[in-house]
Amino acid sequence: MVQLPQRRVGSASVSAIGLGCMSLSHAYLPKPQPADAERLLLRALDLGVTFFDTAALYGFGANEQLLGRAIMHRRSEFTLASKCVLAEIDGKRGLDGSPEAIGRVLEDSLRRLNTDHIDLYYLHRLDPKVPIEDSVGALARAVEAGKIGAIGLSEMSAATLRRAHAVHPIAAMQTEYSLLTRNAEIAVLDACRELGTAFVAFSPLGRGMLTGSLPPSAVEPPDLRATLPRFRSPHVEANLLLAGKLAAIARSAGCTTSQLSLAWLLARGDHVLPIPGTASPDHLAENMATLSMSISADALAQADALFSRGAVSGPRYPQSAQAQVDTEIWEGEPLDVS
Repeated sequence: MVQLPQRRVGSASVSAIGLGCMSLSHAYLPKPQPADAERLLLRALDLGVTFFDTAALYGFGANEQLLGRAIMHRRSEFTLASKCVLAEIDGKRGLDGSPEAIGRVLEDSLRRLNTDHIDLYYLHRLDPKVPIEDSVGALARAVEAGKIGAIGLSEMSAATLRRAHAVHPIAAMQTEYSLLTRNAEIAVLDACRELGTAFVAFSPLGRGMLTGSLPPSAVEPPDLRATLPRFRSPHVEANLLLAGKLAAIARSAGCTTSQLSLAWLLARGDHVLPIPGTASPDHLAENMATLSMSISADALAQADALFSRGAVSGPRYPQSAQAQVDTEIWEGEPLDVS
């Protein structure tokens, strides 16, 4: 197996770029055929990826089942992460952070994943009806029982991280972070560094916006991105102009826009771990090749300046989704009111 540069998540040493598995079963179109998705997961292992991220929500369990079929025979080669709180409830997406619900979802995840131990288990969202201390306490008991190895949070603020960390060490915080979405820089990125918590950056390529290959017409319902303001007119056209300028910087630096975007993230701190998702073996190889490249500090600085605060057009989430996250927002940041 290829040995890639490593980063720390709790007590584990993992490849400095992991694999977000959501798009293999959930949210984005086109979805790959199951056999193709299984081959991609195996290819990731062969390329040296040792951090795989899934969730009970993705495909209402289908994504966990996919990993359970495809790679559990190579269980010793990777660190496995999944999530609870957001899951299927009565056939619909539901939010329940109660200890009882967490216990049920964990047992379902273990069964679907075909394992008796999940290395890192996240609270996928903050349930405002349940004190974070109660939710973390449920996971702490799962650690004691040997069902999970470490506890993570997702899409939560620095203040919530500190409250959770007071109950049990938090190994990882997962939040959207990319050139396109930089809210983590308000507070939680520094809080993670201070507490020794890994920062797992999901959608590090801006949900495809920063790959250089997303035309405005590519995102149509029921693709999740069709609901996101930044992927709708007039915002998408403005953001694709920015992506085009990023592509020019990447060409001058001798890399792709994806590689420049990932290198920028890796340079934000050695506790930052990007987890790009893809259904394409070629894109997978392109992303992982970033770890063997030397991209100039000047190119990274140009990318940083291009996506300075206020440059991106439109809110990150529609109002309904924004209401389910606990992350910080910039003063004056545009929010969806539709």
